[in-house]
Amino acid sequence: MIKTTTMIETCIKNILTVMKLLPVKIKYTLLIFQLCLISVSSVFAQTDNDAIMMNKSQWCSGAVYMHSQWTNYWEGTLKRNNLNMGTVTTQSVMLMSNYGITDKLNIMAGVPYVWTHASAGTLHGLSGFQDASLFIKWEPVTVSLGNGKFSVFAVGGFSTPASNYDRSFLPMSIGLGTTNLMGRLIAYYKKGIFFMRASGTYIWRSNTSIDQSSYYTTEMHNTNEVEMPDMMTFNGSVGIYKKFLIAEVMVDKMTTLGGFDIRRNDMPFVSNRMNSTSVGAHVKYTLPFDTHLAAVAGADYVIHGRNVGQATTLSIGAFYAFYTSQKEKNRHQSTKAN
Repeated sequence: MIKTTTMIETCIKNILTVMKLLPVKIKYTLLIFQLCLISVSSVFAQTDNDAIMMNKSQWCSGAVYMHSQWTNYWEGTLKRNNLNMGTVTTQSVMLMSNYGITDKLNIMAGVPYVWTHASAGTLHGLSGFQDASLFIKWEPVTVSLGNGKFSVFAVGGFSTPASNYDRSFLPMSIGLGTTNLMGRLIAYYKKGIFFMRASGTYIWRSNTSIDQSSYYTTEMHNTNEVEMPDMMTFNGSVGIYKKFLIAEVMVDKMTTLGGFDIRRNDMPFVSNRMNSTSVGAHVKYTLPFDTHLAAVAGADYVIHGRNVGQATTLSIGAFYAFYTSQKEKNRHQSTKAN
């Protein structure tokens, strides 16, 4: 396990070193193929929050690089900056995989490697594998509605830290160190090339531990264990779905069910109330000359928040899909032909 982790970390660092030496015009072209190569045995173009399902015995693997940064943040409801930190940047490479157990039941797994940096001050960035996740996605309802199709998806998920990273060194920490259980419902309607999607998620979070024997929230706690509030998220999107192209605009809302605000001029804490509303646009393009390969890209921006940074996030990635059963591949192609 230690050897495998070291190899992956070295691979990621080598990719980033080479990228810095290349002209800007070819960086992004090569990034798509490099991400696909380092994750051939892992990962997925479909996510736990979309309305796309892999067919039975179909396996999709890939990776996404994300770059997120912010200068301004909300300290409670007060929007401000902090010259001691400057611009805080978080980058990650997310390795993912999705397999079709049946046409209506998929299993997904993923793990991100994350690293952080502050452009000013003395806070040093951290890096490492964050939280490994596993999801089951089920499509129990698909019916005709008007001239379109209406579907309901149910998703159950689990995540837990993949490494012993520092949880209390916010905002440089790469995660909060909780083990989470997640339940999500997705409603999806498609008519012609247009679609609408809405989802709601409840996240149960375990307590987390920090590297200190006591801490203060709204009162003193003489322990290293921190009780974490649960969370809810809501997502809505509209877009187009064509043979080789999926494009959408969306709104995401994250709400923490408890917690407290960052105190004036204090550091963030793991059990702070962290709320945000963001808008974004995402696109997926399947290569017409090789439909096994797809590229994805996205941009998101936080428009309102509480105890979070006003982050701009850009992402780009690539995925490879194939059938593990020739029989199922023939069946699917025959169904499409009819």
